[in-house]
Amino acid sequence: MPPRKLIHHSRPRTNPLVWCAAILCTIISIAVIITGIVVFIGYLIIHPRVPVISVINANLDRMLYDPAGLLETQITIVVRMKNDNQKAHASFSETKLSLLFDGLTIAILRADPFDVRKNSSVDFNYVVQSNPIPLDPEQQELVDMSLKEDRITFVLKGSARARWRIGPLGSVKFWSHLNCQLRFHPLNGTWIPSRCSSKAK
Repeated sequence: MPPRKLIHHSRPRTNPLVWCAAILCTIISIAVIITGIVVFIGYLIIHPRVPVISVINANLDRMLYDPAGLLETQITIVVRMKNDNQKAHASFSETKLSLLFDGLTIAILRADPFDVRKNSSVDFNYVVQSNPIPLDPEQQELVDMSLKEDRITFVLKGSARARWRIGPLGSVKFWSHLNCQLRFHPLNGTWIPSRCSSKAK
């Protein structure tokens, strides 16, 4: 009986393009990991804090109330944007604050993109003048009561976006949110000081 011939099946060779793609993916993965580690270490060193939005002064310059139910106001609000970070400058953008009375939007306060140096702050002096605002019966009653008690309340709410650079490799971004009440004496327009800040208690 003649000996059987051994049949040898050779494995197909891997396409060189596949090897190149695998090596490239490996290099990219290693680079991403190294970049992430460096950014994380930079974050720990700089340790950026969330920027603080706060109202440091305000005044009810004018308040006209028509018995027919129209309210017109002018309010001065000084808003401070503070960068508590001692090791990095901050860039602020998308700053938008809304001034409301009993849910009605009186005005929108905005600011163009700006920078705040490390451990510093920038103040914005807003003079907010509203058009005559028609009030419903409940809101008219609220204004009447506010005038009798010599105390009227507005709400200031909104947010701003801040960004810190961590060296040449990346940045850290935060949102600061503000939501507080501004109270005034309608008779003389003075602000009743109270905490109005985005910083957590």
